[in-house]
Amino acid sequence: MTPAAFAAVVACLVLGALAVLQICVAAGAPWGRFVWGGAHRVLPRRLRIASAASVLLYAGFAAVLLSRAGILPGGDSLVIRVLTWALFAYFGVGIIMNAISRSRAERLTMTPVCLVLTGATLVIALS
Repeated sequence: MTPAAFAAVVACLVLGALAVLQICVAAGAPWGRFVWGGAHRVLPRRLRIASAASVLLYAGFAAVLLSRAGILPGGDSLVIRVLTWALFAYFGVGIIMNAISRSRAERLTMTPVCLVLTGATLVIALS
């Protein structure tokens, strides 16, 4: 397995775990302190909708990373290359945003998650 393929698998596992978390909080689980700034134990309706929508974004992110890593077709296209670097930047910003969150739970869990996603995406982008 190439380093990019391994990084894509890691990234997809992390994105999958995030998707499960988002589905749970969208369904009313009391884990809101881990998402959306941690201001709500149970998310209000608008954030539940955003959590459900984020699952679709995670699927798109995974498809881009799998494509760039050569697991799905199209990885050498300019669009996929640009999107991979955009994801790297997005996850990098996520490190900062989660690190400054007022929610201790979000800082301690989501900052390392974003670090892993950023590192995996960098490996994929450089492949």
